[in-house]
Amino acid sequence: MLFLDGNSWLIHRELNEEVNKLKVNKEYYQKEINKDKTTIEKLNDSFELESYARQHYYMKRSDEDIFIIHYDTVD
Repeated sequence: MLFLDGNSWLIHRELNEEVNKLKVNKEYYQKEINKDKTTIEKLNDSFELESYARQHYYMKRSDEDIFIIHYDTVD
C-alpha cells in the first residue's frame, strides 16, 4: 500500500539532500574559521603583522619607496 500525503518520501528525500548540503557548508565554514584563527594568532607577532600589512595593504615605512607592477596578460 502507498499513501501520498504531506509527509511523502519525495519531501523527505528533498529535506535530506538539503541537510547534506548544509553539512557540507558547515564543514567548509569551520575550515575557514580555523584558517582565520591561525592567521589572527600569527598577527599577534609584530613581524608577522608588518609582513601582512605590506603584502595586503601595500603599507611601507616612511623611508621606503614601493613600486607595484601589474602585468597585463593577453591570451
